[in-house]
Formats: sequence, structure tokens, C-alpha cells
Amino acid sequence: MKIYLIGIGGIAMGNLASMLQKSGYEVSGSDAGVYPPMSDKLKEWGIPYFEGFRAENLKGQDLIIVGNAISRGNPEVEEMLNLGMDYISMPAAIGKFFLKGKKVIVVAGTHGKTTTTFLIHHILKENGVEPGLFVGGIRKDGLPGFELGNGSIFVIEGDEYDTAFFDKSSKFLHYKPTYTVLNALDFDHADIFPDITAIETMFKRLINLVPGNGKFFIGMVLVLLKN
Repeated sequence: MKIYLIGIGGIAMGNLASMLQKSGYEVSGSDAGVYPPMSDKLKEWGIPYFEGFRAENLKGQDLIIVGNAISRGNPEVEEMLNLGMDYISMPAAIGKFFLKGKKVIVVAGTHGKTTTTFLIHHILKENGVEPGLFVGGIRKDGLPGFELGNGSIFVIEGDEYDTAFFDKSSKFLHYKPTYTVLNALDFDHADIFPDITAIETMFKRLINLVPGNGKFFIGMVLVLLKN
């Protein structure tokens, strides 16, 4: 299966590209400008990509993953839609390829989620668990922000930012959490959220996804929990 990522230069998209490649898929992509650290990582991982967006880049691809920075008017997006190609957002792709059948720990909050995700993953590994991992970052030691894992648990950073041009809900709503950790909540991302109430609404939706046999952990007292 050939999978193509539009916006592969973003750290989260690049991490996903490598996970897919390690899972046996033929992966490539494009971006307007790919800079370190992801340009170095894509070269290290042997993942080819185009500099710039052109309709002909999509030839022969089976599935298109669209990054959230990509919008209508992009030549590849327009070609994808005109040809009726299969496409999916990055969070939906993570759910489709890596989270099915897993006990998913979603670490959310407007601050501290990347660090907390790494810490939970490290603690589990130190206790003999081999969980999967996905964050939108690269570790200071140079290792990527993902691991395929070898077990039933997957730890993922739950980003509240929107998903794609065709899906304006928060990314974390695609991850079907068994457990949710919420560090903190305050006003952020003023480019897409008009006020704190809009952010609270997305986090309430995340909380509502936790099953009855799951758990929800908070790192501070949150006004929204009163509701």
C-alpha cells in the first residue's frame, strides 16, 4: 500500500510517516519547506519527499494523509478531491493504523502534555511494559517521538488543535481513550478558539469519550469539571 503525506515536514507528520514505513507501508510525501530536525530525520529514515506541492506527485498513491496546516487551494489537495482519492487526517490515520484494539492513554491539556506523555511511557517501560508512543516532538537525545510498542497499551499526546481543513474538531477526539490524563487548561490557540469556553467544550467532549471501565486523571482543579 502506498501512503502519501501532504505536509510531511511537520514533526508529528514526519513521525507518523516513519511509523507507517516501519509497519511495512510504502511512504512518501511533500511539503513547502522541510527544515531540521525533520529534514534530517526523513533523510535518516530513508523517506522520500517532494519540495513543493504538485498535482502529479499523487500519481499511483493509494491513501493520502492530509496535515492540519494544509488548506483548500493546495494543488495536491485539489487533485486529490478532483480524482476522488481516498484521504484521511493525521489523527484519524493514527487511530486507524495504530490504536485499534489498544488501551489508549491520552495525555491532554494546554501545557505539559508532551513531557507528561514521555514520562508515562518511560515509567511503563521501566516496569516491564512495552507500550506504543506518539508525540508531536523529538526527544532531546535525538530519538524520535514514537515507538510502535509490543503490547496492548499505547500512550499518545492529545493535541487540542484542530484536525484538518475538512475536520475542525480537536485531534484528541480521534484517539478513543481508555484513560485520559489532563494536566492543565487555560486559554490558548486564539487563532482557532474564540474564548476559553470553546476550548472547554472540546475537553468536555474528550472526557465524555472515556468508557465506564476507564479512568480520568486531572493534574489540577478544573472549573469545567463542575459541569
